[in-house]
Amino acid sequence: RTEMEGQQGEGPQSTADLSAFVQNLLSQMQSRFQQMSDSIITRIDEMGERIDDLEKSVGDLVQQAEDDVNAPAPEGAVTPAK
Repeated sequence: RTEMEGQQGEGPQSTADLSAFVQNLLSQMQSRFQQMSDSIITRIDEMGERIDDLEKSVGDLVQQAEDDVNAPAPEGAVTPAK
């Protein structure tokens, strides 16, 4: 017989113990899932901030490139043929 089968015959006390064990286990699982959820949300927020920074940097580079293209050539500079 398994340990669980032996406990089944013990009556209400074993049922109460099993119920308490299951409640404790579920509580621990809920706590762990909440921790994982919070961690995932924090990482998503951090990634969002990094993406925003990257978009700003790309925008700045594009603006700088446009400014360079549209800037008048200094006097005496040779411009490429178009």
